Amino acid sequence: MLDTLSAGDNIKLTITSVPSNKSARDTIVRMMRRDPDIKRNLTRAQKLRAKRMHSYIRGGRMWYAREKAARIAQCENGNAWTMSYTHDIRPDLASIEKYLAFEKA
Repeated sequence: MLDTLSAGDNIKLTITSVPSNKSARDTIVRMMRRDPDIKRNLTRAQKLRAKRMHSYIRGGRMWYAREKAARIAQCENGNAWTMSYTHDIRPDLASIEKYLAFEKA
């Protein structure tokens, strides 16, 4: 499937099986973050965390209690996302191809 894609094509990817190794799961999550909806939600969550950041003075200087980042993109069986294909992500997609189902969107 990767050989038929050209730059700028929108593709829909669906997780068919969750990989057992952490590096493949991390690659899938990194690819999921290229979805415009997920990217928008991550940006919004980042701005809200910055607003809610608790600051206090300790020892004469400012300290910050930061919230943990939201896990919006999760590697679970059946999750799907749409993204634009570029040639620089071909090696990443080739490494996780056996865990995904590809289709043109």
